[in-house]
Amino acid sequence: MSNFIEELKWRGLLHDMMPGTEELLKSKKVTGYIGFDPTADSLHIGSLVPILILMHFQRAGHKPVVVVGGATGMIGDPSGKSKERNLLDETTLNRNVEAIKQQLSQFIDFNAKENPAVLVNNYDWFKDIKLIDFVRNIGKHITVNYMMAKDSVKKRLNPEHDDTAGMSFTEFTYQLFQGYDFLHLYRKLDCQLQMGGSDQWGNMTTGTELIRRVEGGKAYALTVPLITKSDGGKFGKTEQGNVWLSAKYTSPYKFYQFWINTSDEDAEKYIKIFTFLDKKTVEQLIVKHREAPHFRILQKRLAEEVTRMIHGEEALQKAIDASRILFGKSTAEVLKSLDEQTFLDVFEGVPQGSLKRATLESGLDIATALTTSGFLPSGNEARRALKENSVSVNKEKVTADKILTTDDLINDTYIILQRGKKKYFMVKVEK
Repeated sequence: MSNFIEELKWRGLLHDMMPGTEELLKSKKVTGYIGFDPTADSLHIGSLVPILILMHFQRAGHKPVVVVGGATGMIGDPSGKSKERNLLDETTLNRNVEAIKQQLSQFIDFNAKENPAVLVNNYDWFKDIKLIDFVRNIGKHITVNYMMAKDSVKKRLNPEHDDTAGMSFTEFTYQLFQGYDFLHLYRKLDCQLQMGGSDQWGNMTTGTELIRRVEGGKAYALTVPLITKSDGGKFGKTEQGNVWLSAKYTSPYKFYQFWINTSDEDAEKYIKIFTFLDKKTVEQLIVKHREAPHFRILQKRLAEEVTRMIHGEEALQKAIDASRILFGKSTAEVLKSLDEQTFLDVFEGVPQGSLKRATLESGLDIATALTTSGFLPSGNEARRALKENSVSVNKEKVTADKILTTDDLINDTYIILQRGKKKYFMVKVEK
């Protein structure tokens, strides 16, 4: 067994832990869990840290338990939230639970010989508990004073300059439900450790307290820091919203671009957190990057490692190829190989025009295409550009005798026109 805590420390992944946690983990194989809320049918990169923690935990020789919150997802965790969130209906929640189960199985080994991971849904043990039984058997062990003292509760009851002050009874009870998860897993799986983000400390210690009061047992909690950006922006958010782990919502190209665009300061931090590169390799990369930051060595390696882990080698290579397109280091073959979503992602923000399919079916000379599509303002300008040999169609230089046809279409719909190296124009061919 390797030292799990030491691994977290050098990677900047340890925020806090209860006394005795490190000693417990050094002494034996420990069962520990992390919970995931099924608020969507995909996890996003904010969920990557807890996933990686479970992977490190398993690699260190311990037994990971993944709890998908089919029951607690119906309530809503108030931790870190400034207002009550909308509750999902049961059908949506069940669909999300199944999707997240499948996603997590990419990362955690449920078939390991020594310490196979276990995946459970807390709805399975909550669905048969009667309210009266829960209040009598669990509620009596935790005082309202204890619950009110939690930061997640205090911040919501006394928010500064917030008209939405307050917290529903539903959200107030969340810590009891999460605490009962820990108690249930302690009883059924001998689970002694709960891990999660630093905003979960209050919920986690409610669980350890419940185990102490109900079972007279000893349980532990460990938190990791919430990931931040050096510029103060929220990690994992772009102008388009969350960066998702599912290619259905965030294409591998956009996912790769998110990491490539990381600042130098953040890249030094993220290369430790989001990859499994060893300490020596990371330190060498940081030194090389500082010597020549314009080569963006850290960002490239970070983007490669994380994209490969989430989407696989083939998707990574396609993302790298697509990333070269706008910088002139690409071919027509690569351009035509892009799926439609990646193609649209690459050329997002590029000026657009249109042509009629019928004109291409009969053949359209390039000078006319340059003007009727709206790319160049006049026939004179089109002829000048062609004479300068500066016009490309789908990354290939063309001359004045070029005739556009439907054979030039990308995904049977688009043509990319280009003047010089940097001036791009996307033509959408319509009926």
